[in-house]
Amino acid sequence: MNSILIKDTTREEREKIVADSLGITSGSCDGCMSGLAEMYQDYIDGKKEIREINMAFQAHYESGEDVPEGKMRPC
Repeated sequence: MNSILIKDTTREEREKIVADSLGITSGSCDGCMSGLAEMYQDYIDGKKEIREINMAFQAHYESGEDVPEGKMRPC
């Protein structure tokens, strides 16, 4: 498998990585995954690695704390 790091991918490749990993295929998505796909927008935009996004989500899920949108809790 090739690297999925931001430095090793283009924006188009990152969009495909997210879509493929969420099972989104053109023409068959009815919008049910849009909220989940939005979670990875910072990765697509080249701002945060997938690992960082997943760690922040997991930390929020485990703690149950409400974190303001766009703010990551320090690990």
